[in-house]
Amino acid sequence: MTATVSTLADRRAPSLAPLLALTAEPMHAVNAVILDRMQSKVALIPELAGHLIAGGGKRMRPMLTLASAALLDYPGTRHHKLAAAVEFIHTATLLHDDVVDLSAMRRGKRTANLIWGNPASVLVGDFLFSRAFELMVEDGSLKVLKILSHASAVIAEGEVDQLTAQRRLDTGEDQYLAIIMAKTAALFAAACRIAPVVAEAGETAEDALDAYGRYLGIAFQLVDDAIDYTSDEATMGKGLGDDFREGKMTLPLILAYARGSADDRAFWQAAVSGDRVTDDDLAHAVTLLRSSGAIADTLERARYYGRRASDALAPFAPSRAKAAMVEAVEFAVARAY
Repeated sequence: MTATVSTLADRRAPSLAPLLALTAEPMHAVNAVILDRMQSKVALIPELAGHLIAGGGKRMRPMLTLASAALLDYPGTRHHKLAAAVEFIHTATLLHDDVVDLSAMRRGKRTANLIWGNPASVLVGDFLFSRAFELMVEDGSLKVLKILSHASAVIAEGEVDQLTAQRRLDTGEDQYLAIIMAKTAALFAAACRIAPVVAEAGETAEDALDAYGRYLGIAFQLVDDAIDYTSDEATMGKGLGDDFREGKMTLPLILAYARGSADDRAFWQAAVSGDRVTDDDLAHAVTLLRSSGAIADTLERARYYGRRASDALAPFAPSRAKAAMVEAVEFAVARAY
């Protein structure tokens, strides 16, 4: 673990503001594509899709496509439609995830499946996947199509892997890492990699930006899994302790169970099986997570992958885009504090 990255500890708190400013103009074009392509003569489709797409998400993944293009000084516009395709893939997975998880809150609002039902959410998710693939085909690059279609398949594999690991205390750290690399990091990596493809920047740039996105995605998910136990509904946009109540085997739980006493392990066994899921049980779980160092170590793991993400940008010369992308990593990790 020798990676290094500059920190903002002696300055202001890290922010997404530089990334937002960098991508503001092209994001207008991306949002126009999103608005146009989510339309359908079937009124329920734009109504349901718009509920989530307009629901306050940061558009992190398409912003990374735009930022990667800016890093390479790409002068064209092909990446606008592709960034929209990335956002459609992400939104489709969220619609499907909320059905699988029986979620009630997403980005601080009621989930689409709670309002319109599971069948409509699944089918509109399928519609958005189809729109994403239309945009890829319109771009005309088989390499881009391969990158994004492969990422879509990997995401689905990761979600299925997570489902099979649910409520299984024998889930280990390696399997957990494989799950988050698939269900989260794969799309971050693809979102970044397609920019050097359209910019014809070469394999070195593709590999570097793929690594940046992949490590950022891992760090992002590690923080998400930690703050599920330590944050609040207003900050997360979903219910506190959702992972706990759903029996998801995230790294904090895996570490706490491995380090626990016999009594602690008995509690985790009951909790993961669904027998200990009250607010008091959640409070006890948080106590065990903190006392075992599981939360702190999960966040340290996130910082490690954040450093690797920033170090992956080493081949690129200093620039406004590079600085914004490094700070985006620092922001992603600092969300836990």
